Amino acid sequence: MNISFDNQVALVTGAGSGLGLAAAKAFAEAGAAVVLADINEMAVASAAAELSARGHKTLAIRCDVANDAEVEAMVERTVTTFGRLDAAYNNAGIQNVVAEAAEASREDFDRVMSVNLRGVWSCMKFELRQMLRQGSGAIVNCSSIGGLVGGAKRGSYQASKHGVLGLTKSAALDYAAKGIRINAVCPGIIHTAMLDRMMQTQADALGAMLKDVPIGRLGRPEEIANAVLWLCSSAASFMVGHALTVDGGYTIR
Repeated sequence: MNISFDNQVALVTGAGSGLGLAAAKAFAEAGAAVVLADINEMAVASAAAELSARGHKTLAIRCDVANDAEVEAMVERTVTTFGRLDAAYNNAGIQNVVAEAAEASREDFDRVMSVNLRGVWSCMKFELRQMLRQGSGAIVNCSSIGGLVGGAKRGSYQASKHGVLGLTKSAALDYAAKGIRINAVCPGIIHTAMLDRMMQTQADALGAMLKDVPIGRLGRPEEIANAVLWLCSSAASFMVGHALTVDGGYTIR
């Protein structure tokens, strides 16, 4: 299936690396003008410049999704630059400090929630305002297999990702009849820089995790990007409020 985003505008948060960068590249290659947003200004500027050098329309924006004012400005710059917003992948996220529930700190809980859950809410809020003016749009929020199952010492992270699914389904009900589709993607164990950092403190964890993945390997960022683009495309025009799990079979065990 050839999915095209010609003459459309896509916004991706957390686009400096990992899943966000893979999605931004995929949107660009499918013909979209792409806004790459990330708290890491150098990373996102470099990524946008690389795509621009290959002939794609891009805009790099430094944005902390935990800051409502920065999120609002991000969407405003998107529309000022490209005139509209057709697709958004709210991907920015962070891990919690590994700890059992009784040992986890309030500060870390608030930090994780501010990015993973409130950040998605904030992005949707301002994206939706523009999409309502247009009468059309598609949003994909990044949850996780952590939004479907529990995880030892991962309470804050799992809670935030479960929350993304509740938020996605509820907002989908609000806007389905207004020309805007909202869905979520639930990536499994994907080979990204975030996973590499996690493995540095849990060297023996990867082998244990892979034992629970029926397909027997890590996922690739491009495999999540493919799912995101499909959900944002007209090929998924009847998909509303769905949590699309892309995990190599992890959650069907």
